[in-house]
Amino acid sequence: MFACRRLFYFRRKLSIVNVLTIIAHPNTASFNYAILDRVETGVRKAGHEVKRRDLYAPLFDPVLSADELGALQKGEVCAAVRQEQALLEWAEALIFVYPLWWFDRPAVLKGWCDRVFTHGFAFSYGEQGVVGLLEHKKALVLITAGGSESEMTAMGATSDSILFPMTEGSLKFCGVEAVQGQVFYGVGTISDEARAGLLDEVEGMGRLL
Repeated sequence: MFACRRLFYFRRKLSIVNVLTIIAHPNTASFNYAILDRVETGVRKAGHEVKRRDLYAPLFDPVLSADELGALQKGEVCAAVRQEQALLEWAEALIFVYPLWWFDRPAVLKGWCDRVFTHGFAFSYGEQGVVGLLEHKKALVLITAGGSESEMTAMGATSDSILFPMTEGSLKFCGVEAVQGQVFYGVGTISDEARAGLLDEVEGMGRLL
């Protein structure tokens, strides 16, 4: 019995994954941060390593300037962007947590993608078209929405269409192998019991990453 337990322990140690969480919400008391805390708890309970990148602390400049764009075209990457890319190089899996603003990511996260997912680092162009260069095995995208699912669907916004810009347009485009996502609707109006159940679900997602 003891030998079996030791074997299980070594298997867990060998399967440790470096997980980078990225949150884009200005209010640390928001439900987004509760989600972040619980998904990280699940990741740690699974035995993985976690680093957190809060794009508001310190604030990441989301503006891709003309000067920076010109430098990128010469293959030059500024120090601030290289620092973010170093975090991505450390990570084997990614978790994004953010609210749905104007049917997309908050500007700070969209700008982070604009500036950090650079040509030659996150993607390149080959004879067959775009080649994704990010080697992360998986990513999880968790989005909160103020409206109910029925309200959003009535406007033509399904979970798939809400997730698409990040899951397909950014992550899979850049080569991330397996990308999953979930939209949590009506987070401002659901009951405390429903919130607690949602957070339990999120922790389970972290355990299974």
